[in-house]
Amino acid sequence: MLAGKRILLIIGGGIAAFKSLDLIRRLRERGAVVTPVLTGAAEEFVTPLSTSALAGQKVFRDLFDLTDEAEMGHIELSRAADLVVVAPATADLMAKMAHGHANDLASTLFMATDKRVLIAPAMNVRMWEHAATQRNLATLQGDGILCVGPNEGDMACGEYGPGRMSEPLEIVAAVEAALRDGPLKGKHIIVTSGPTHEPIDPVRYIANRSSGAQGTALALALLALGAEVSFVTGPADVAPPAGAKVVPVQTAREMQEAVAAALPADAAVFAAAVADWRVVSESTSKIKKDGSGALPVLEFAENPDILAGVSQLKTERPMLVVGFAAETDDVLAHATAKRTRKGCDWIVANDVSPDTGIMGGTENAVTVITEDGADVWPRMGKDQVAQKLAAKIAETLA
Repeated sequence: MLAGKRILLIIGGGIAAFKSLDLIRRLRERGAVVTPVLTGAAEEFVTPLSTSALAGQKVFRDLFDLTDEAEMGHIELSRAADLVVVAPATADLMAKMAHGHANDLASTLFMATDKRVLIAPAMNVRMWEHAATQRNLATLQGDGILCVGPNEGDMACGEYGPGRMSEPLEIVAAVEAALRDGPLKGKHIIVTSGPTHEPIDPVRYIANRSSGAQGTALALALLALGAEVSFVTGPADVAPPAGAKVVPVQTAREMQEAVAAALPADAAVFAAAVADWRVVSESTSKIKKDGSGALPVLEFAENPDILAGVSQLKTERPMLVVGFAAETDDVLAHATAKRTRKGCDWIVANDVSPDTGIMGGTENAVTVITEDGADVWPRMGKDQVAQKLAAKIAETLA
């Protein structure tokens, strides 16, 4: 997959820089040529010697190195690669990238490149959650910068939370996704996945048993065919797909906003199991029993119909809109009626009755309903369903 691909790897200054040495090894195992660039801060954590030895290439460090500028200037260096990877992408590097600074070799390379850029953020949880970092991330993603991670876990500083750099193999998967060629190259596809959580009070919510496995599998299959994927996900059990632009949400209304922000797109696939209702007045305090036996009264309102809203757009409607229908009885009849009612192009219907083991399981059995009728697929793994559906999407968008 990566044989002969040229990766310009910018290593930022953070404890996660030690993972970049393993990342170099993993990329080279797959045939990639890795040209490393060390920031001044990165040299506090990894040495130019170890980095060069693993990469088998010269390490670039100084913007004003006369020899480097004579042999291969920073402009050429930034454009000779197939992909620019920043790992770890520290808060400082992200800020420089977002605001167009070019006061060292790393930031200048980013400004000068005409190739795609993938960042793997790594920093303290408080720095990651800071409003400035989140604004910078939004700016970078809006500029088309790809992002993998960060993961949640223990920090070197002793804190716990999001901010750990993705593992080397996760970054490799994101690199492979960014460099894929296929029938969907140049196509932007929105995929929604997972459940939504509709709060009742600070500790309770309405949800369903969706694991998000089918949505993640579909996103990975679309990425494998070269698509750019915006992945809008509720709180799923499975990890989001590396290589996609991941937008985490909690509620149906947040998902609706995220989908609208991701448009325009060539196709949109709504695999999320969105809660139909929400509590009108969420309690700001935990609802408690008072010993009287009286039950709390909850007033419900319908959540926005995201699938119908996108299907019926007058402008910016994707060429292909695909919905999912999880049913427990009269599957074909209910799903066929849903396609007509929502106005989407396809409905992917399945029986999620408890005895099927499909919801939360590893297999699925779907029927794809289009204007031409119903195509019944045999039961198979969710990865296989995703690959078959992605191929059908690619054929339609061709």
